[in-house]
Amino acid sequence: MNDFKPAQVAELLGVSVDTIRRWWDDGRLRWAPGQRLIDGAALAAYLRDQDAAYEPESVMSQSARNRFTGIVTRVERDGLVAVVEIHAPPHRIVSMMTREAADELHLEPGVLATAAVKSTNVVVELP
Repeated sequence: MNDFKPAQVAELLGVSVDTIRRWWDDGRLRWAPGQRLIDGAALAAYLRDQDAAYEPESVMSQSARNRFTGIVTRVERDGLVAVVEIHAPPHRIVSMMTREAADELHLEPGVLATAAVKSTNVVVELP
């Protein structure tokens, strides 16, 4: 199961728990059946439909070992490769990896994952 507590989702998205509850009341997010947990697949679908995050043109260089934890929003498997997209506000990270690696990590929309970025290489890990 890839379900998250409202506080986890709030931290990942940079909003308050009250905002997450309002989004649930508005129908933007839905709880996992019979629980007060947010369904990971529904969260991934919601994030996929959002506008791209604002990125100022004057972004300063950052360390070569950046790590971004977020929710997997898309996994496309084809032949030997897989493309994995992670929503880690305010960033959207896309990684190309072997299909075998994506399968071994059980990457699917709604999974919590960390993207480790070094130069042009993006490594996806599970926390």
